[in-house]
Amino acid sequence: MEIGVHAHERGHAQRVRINLEAETVRDEDDEGISGVVSYEDLLNGIKDIAGSGHIDLVEILGDRVLDMTLAHPRVVSARVTIEKLDVFGDVESVGAEMSRTRAR
Repeated sequence: MEIGVHAHERGHAQRVRINLEAETVRDEDDEGISGVVSYEDLLNGIKDIAGSGHIDLVEILGDRVLDMTLAHPRVVSARVTIEKLDVFGDVESVGAEMSRTRAR
């Protein structure tokens, strides 16, 4: 995806690793997919966000992923870790971890 504040990061895709954890509540009366949060829906939401155009900061990407995740009525809280993988040659990655709980 295109991410970063520097001029050399604009117009060039970078590898990004996103790890999303969501605390959810399951509808115990529904044993099907509609009773849980679909991983596929979350993955597609992340792909939509990543493909929506250039994002300057990993923190902005994190906010958008958390907003999308917490919009699901079964998600109580979420944590996202975002890593840019090829920024520096002497470290594996740089990034941020963020978490949020649904307002009650």
